[in-house]
Amino acid sequence: MAPNGQPLASFGDRLIAYLIDTAVAMAVTMVLFLPVFALVFVRMIDEFEQAGPNGPEPAELWTGVFLPLLAAELGVLLLMLVFYWVYHVEYARRTGQTLGKKVMKLRIVPVQPDAALSRGMLGKRWAVEFAGGMFVPFLNYLDGFWQLWDKPWQQCLHDKFAGTVVVKVGP
Repeated sequence: MAPNGQPLASFGDRLIAYLIDTAVAMAVTMVLFLPVFALVFVRMIDEFEQAGPNGPEPAELWTGVFLPLLAAELGVLLLMLVFYWVYHVEYARRTGQTLGKKVMKLRIVPVQPDAALSRGMLGKRWAVEFAGGMFVPFLNYLDGFWQLWDKPWQQCLHDKFAGTVVVKVGP
């Protein structure tokens, strides 16, 4: 049981909620960036078609192909971080739920029963779960599996850092 008396979410429920949220994020990413990558791909094909019989000049290859591709990848990375912030912090701040958590009837609540779920708590969760996981190898795995041996509240590392637990809110 959580400090507020609600039952704790199981590993399986949290994993399914995470997979649903990941599917939502991937769908949004594909809709936003498929046109960008298609444009970069078409531009790359044009550059190669205009090349001479010995292939493109290295400088043209760099400026015409690789730099636009790197810029598109950086744009995808930054927009994904922004989307994850909006989805996992701003959207979840209202009810303590993302779409995946709503489907699985889970809610993020503070460890302190009298505290309100704040943007700061959700921001800390985001920083460990997503931003930290991008830069520290295997942190995502350690973070997710941590709840299997954590006692008494089955918290992931991002929950511990933020002072939150995930509870089951429905049958």
